[in-house]
Amino acid sequence: MAARDLLLGIDFGTGGCKATVIDTAGVLQGEASVEYRTHYPHSGWSEQEPSDWYPSLCSALAEVRARGVDFTRIAAVSFDGSTHNAVLLDAHMRPLRRTIMWTDQRSVKECAVLKKDAAHIFRTAWQMPTPTWTLPQLMWIKANEPEIIAKTEHILFVKDYVRRQVTGVPVTDFIEAQGTLFFDMNKGDWARDLVALTGLKLSALPALVRPTDSAGFVTASAAKDTGIPEGTPVICGSSDSAVEDYGAGAIEPGDCIVKLATAGNVNVMTASAFPNERTLTYSHICEGMYYTVSATNAAAVCQRWFRDQFCEPEKQRAAELNRKTFALMDELASASPTGSNGVFFHPYLQGERSPYWDANLRGSFTGVSMGTTRADFARALLEGVGFSLLDCYGLIEEMKLPVKRLFLIGGGGRSALWREIVCNIFNLPLQVPFPGDASFGAALLAGTGVGIFKDSRDAVRRCLKVDRELRPDPVQAAKYRELFRYYKEIHDALAPVYSKHPRN
Repeated sequence: MAARDLLLGIDFGTGGCKATVIDTAGVLQGEASVEYRTHYPHSGWSEQEPSDWYPSLCSALAEVRARGVDFTRIAAVSFDGSTHNAVLLDAHMRPLRRTIMWTDQRSVKECAVLKKDAAHIFRTAWQMPTPTWTLPQLMWIKANEPEIIAKTEHILFVKDYVRRQVTGVPVTDFIEAQGTLFFDMNKGDWARDLVALTGLKLSALPALVRPTDSAGFVTASAAKDTGIPEGTPVICGSSDSAVEDYGAGAIEPGDCIVKLATAGNVNVMTASAFPNERTLTYSHICEGMYYTVSATNAAAVCQRWFRDQFCEPEKQRAAELNRKTFALMDELASASPTGSNGVFFHPYLQGERSPYWDANLRGSFTGVSMGTTRADFARALLEGVGFSLLDCYGLIEEMKLPVKRLFLIGGGGRSALWREIVCNIFNLPLQVPFPGDASFGAALLAGTGVGIFKDSRDAVRRCLKVDRELRPDPVQAAKYRELFRYYKEIHDALAPVYSKHPRN
């Protein structure tokens, strides 16, 4: 019998599923990613089909197996997934509708109602009502699709829904629950009065466990679908934000994550909780710690949007040369100088969270002239996302939260040009961990849950490596400091216009 010395982490991010297999020393054995679709049926709406997720998992795992990874060696599996996204299920665990995603902005009216009781909600959930949260999303369904609420017998979240298909066990973890806005942070349990606002029965909510607790074992049918041996232990896991912070090595107070993924985050780890009306507050994977989140709605997803709308030449060349389209887009952007020849991009393609919490904001290119090139647009996009992250970091500075180390994570960080731009915009050293993403963190949780590691910190210390350390260029940093001032002024000038203009 093969030794059980491999760990499998499965990440269900906003854009797709990624499976990563490591050994117990953290050495990467194989990985694969499969994208799935987000639907935008109306302005400001974003939804996904729950039926897309499990097939994407099976496809990703098939690709990992095809690369020679022996799944009989897998000791344990764990999951993470994007937060706030409720899967409403009938008595037979069948989805009743598409899942409303955290980027969806339709519940503005419901948030206005909740804000009348914002003080109570903030005291209970440590968060302020915005369309990001599950509570206003479900209130919208209650008001507009009451028959769905009436039929709902179970509610799960993305990773929990897929994991139940693997094990048959419907549970969630308490950090995931904190992303609903109907979890009582003081009591560590569902807030009954806030749950009541959704119209759901309390019995529809899943049992709560810790991220490193068991969530069952791989069933025979799932083993056939996935190739993971029947009976393999499955550990609950947690939200993608919590797991990727953990998997990047942010396990001590003062560690700070700069995330360049679908959305952008600046997350700082703290020894105690610091609830603030302009940030988010969650428990950390390492028990007893917390992390404060200053988060955008759109970061690397802006580059995907730009690719699909404006980069057909790069897509065609990439296919001809067997290269990545994003690599050719970086080459295009590098032809423009620092400052993109006066072009600014504001990445508010889906409204914005931190630091403005304004669903009316929209993306824009400004400073365009007859001399503006596609290269200027491509670079302005990278710089605009970097400025947006710096805007988020400003909130952390305002709160006077200590920052000792910064880690750059996320798919956008694979771009050498984008890494350089972000480092110079922040004018601070940045460490890039390896592998250091959410699926890697989920694999560490799997090992912790079955006792391979002493505890969650031990897993990180034994397995994580720092791939590189970036240091800012003083000349470029000075230029970006001046450009950031203009970036802020443009936001301040346009925000009142968007508040009056019909949202598109």
